[in-house]
Amino acid sequence: MNNHRAEQLRAAGLRVTAPRLATLDWLAEHPHATAEQVADGVRARFETRTADHHHLVCRGCGRTEDVDHVVGAAPCVEPTTSAGFVIDEAEVVFWGYCPACRSSRHTAPRFE
Repeated sequence: MNNHRAEQLRAAGLRVTAPRLATLDWLAEHPHATAEQVADGVRARFETRTADHHHLVCRGCGRTEDVDHVVGAAPCVEPTTSAGFVIDEAEVVFWGYCPACRSSRHTAPRFE
C-alpha cells in the first residue's frame, strides 16, 4: 500500500515522509474527512513499534496502547468478499474506554 502512496507523493513533487504516508493511508479509508478529522485520525498512527501488534484505542480520550497479537481464537479477519483485492494484511483495533475515562464516565467495561 505504501509503495502506491509513495509514488503519488513523488508524482506531486513531494518528499516521501512517514507523516505524509500516514495521512494518505488515513484518507484512503476516510475520503470525505475535514482537516480536523484527518489531524485527529492520523495523530495516533505514528509509532516506533513496527513488529506485528494490535492497538487498544480509548473512545473517550483517544489514548492508544500497543498489544501483542491475539492468541487463541482468531478474530474475524477474513472479509465476506475480496472485491478483486489480493489481501495481504488485516488490521485489528480494540475499541473501548481507558481506566481514566471509565471512571469519569462511569462506563461499565465489556471485557476485563
